[in-house]
Amino acid sequence: MSDVDGAPILRAEGLVKYYADGNVQALRGVSLEVRNGEFVAITGPSGCGKSTLLHLLGGLDRPDSGEVQFRGEPMAKLDLDAFHARRVGFVFQSFYLLPTLTAAENVQVPMFEGPWPRSERAGRASKLLEEVGLSHRAGQRPTRLSVGERQRVAIARALANEPELLLADEPTGNLDSASQDEILRLLGQLRERRRITLVIVTHSEEVARAADRRIAMKDGRIVGAE
Repeated sequence: MSDVDGAPILRAEGLVKYYADGNVQALRGVSLEVRNGEFVAITGPSGCGKSTLLHLLGGLDRPDSGEVQFRGEPMAKLDLDAFHARRVGFVFQSFYLLPTLTAAENVQVPMFEGPWPRSERAGRASKLLEEVGLSHRAGQRPTRLSVGERQRVAIARALANEPELLLADEPTGNLDSASQDEILRLLGQLRERRRITLVIVTHSEEVARAADRRIAMKDGRIVGAE
């Protein structure tokens, strides 16, 4: 387990979110805190608001009411381009790798928004792929990689600009049990090594059990935490 210092890196207060012209209420007054260095799993049935909550926590969307704070600063007041470029990384179930780029080139994509000069990008990408165990696949395009390997590339890409916070939406959802175990172990190792905060939306009981804390959702509300 990483060092959890007790200070909240994320705080959400009274989040409400509507979709479909206001006819669907995805979140109904959600409040929570995530401490610095913590691994939190958000669970619940499909359509309960898990992914919506994750998007609000990461500044990918804005609540209709309520507030998200990152290290005590309201998300609405942050420079979101800079926040997304340097402080938060995202991992998704569908990977979102660019099919015409190699694994190494995909990992470099976020670096164009970071402080890394062109001369350093290839070397950094190589080290990141080594960290996720894919040095030998650096020159392959996504279509030549297994689904587990694609997710490893996506994780390396999410870490490209050394974020403090990693948000993952069903990162093992497309994987078989062996690949899921590998990705879960990798995320745990990266969290320890890099001292990052990890928030994962998941249907997987194995992923949820590995977390420091589980937040259960139903019908747009938090119904339990343990």
